[in-house]
Amino acid sequence: MIAARLFVLLAAAVLVACTPRLQTPGPDVQNPMPPKLTETHYITRDGTALPVRAWLPDTTPRGVVLALHGFNDYSQAFDEFGSWMAKHGIATLAYDQRGFGASDQTGIWAGHEVLADDARGAIEAIGQTYPGLPVYGLGESMGGAVLMTAQDASPLDVDGLILVAPAVWGRVTIPAYQTATLWVFAHTMPWLSLSGQGIKRNPSDNVEMLRALGRDPLVIKNTRIDAMWGIVNLMDDALAAARRIDAPMLLLFGAHDDIVPPEASRRMIEALPDAPTHQRRIAVYEDGYHMLLRDLQGQTVWRDILEWTRDPDAPLPSGADQDDPAARLPRD
Repeated sequence: MIAARLFVLLAAAVLVACTPRLQTPGPDVQNPMPPKLTETHYITRDGTALPVRAWLPDTTPRGVVLALHGFNDYSQAFDEFGSWMAKHGIATLAYDQRGFGASDQTGIWAGHEVLADDARGAIEAIGQTYPGLPVYGLGESMGGAVLMTAQDASPLDVDGLILVAPAVWGRVTIPAYQTATLWVFAHTMPWLSLSGQGIKRNPSDNVEMLRALGRDPLVIKNTRIDAMWGIVNLMDDALAAARRIDAPMLLLFGAHDDIVPPEASRRMIEALPDAPTHQRRIAVYEDGYHMLLRDLQGQTVWRDILEWTRDPDAPLPSGADQDDPAARLPRD
């Protein structure tokens, strides 16, 4: 009897389902303008001002990296990486993606098509600001998925993509009961927020960095259900896009990544179209976790990225790209 009542209540909730909330677009959505960079913000086509950080060499840079952060993180994620790259002649620019960091409407999902168009616009703005320089799109986790979906829609004007533990945990690798439960909650209680406490995951071996993130007020700690629904949709599309991406790419994975399951990463790698080594290089770090750029061995990854921008044909200094790197991803 109790089970029947619960079923009736659930059915009623679905029948009066809410719509997952999306952000309100910017003031110029009806009359889009060319995207541009200022000293403090990236102004998108629809007039949304997103906080931007830049790590610049003392002299004219020899290249520019646009870095996109992961889910619930923000542009400060690239502080140490960007500072190190600047010392080696590469400018790094990062902005707080919509709904994250110090952007407006924090915690509200913008829609992955919007995030992808923002990335495309930022690349255009960088091209205007730094004409003639090589430009690379770097995406960490969610940021990698954003770049993949943007590239799938239309080739990005970049010299290469650097995907760091890309978020490709598509629905084909998620148990059906989990996706069904997420759908129900996203369409009945989209405002509900969860903290993730009690979930045992190790995003990095850099404990001090993780503690600092826990103290940082701009890192989102409680996530809306509809934002979770949004990131799953993004990951789904990113995984599906893998089979069509033929841009020059450096793909970086950690063998200890338990945020994006290794099965999902393997599916992505297997789906990629055939390409020569100079077009695509894959590296798996045996001591790496999900947050590769901020792991204790982060500088090893930074050095690989730097050398790849100098010569994509050369083996990576770490050797993480040698001897069938994908085979180093663990199997359940």
